[in-house]
Amino acid sequence: MDVIFHRNFKRHYKKLRISEQKKCDEKIVLFMENPLDPLLHNHALGGKWGCYRSINITGDPRALYEPIGIDTALFILVNTHSNLYK
Repeated sequence: MDVIFHRNFKRHYKKLRISEQKKCDEKIVLFMENPLDPLLHNHALGGKWGCYRSINITGDPRALYEPIGIDTALFILVNTHSNLYK
């Protein structure tokens, strides 16, 4: 799976703690190898986020992405669950 990062994702990524950035890097690599790996808890979203999907980074941070094409994903945001879904 190819991955593209939106500028908002990059901006929010820089605000994560170093340990969260490392975990995010690990999960993105895992996503690239197998987007449906159970460790990612990859799931579709509803409501205003209906065209996006989410993966878990750690206990709270989530990464939102939009599938574009068969083997490409555009990562839009990374933030805490509460900040994303309020």
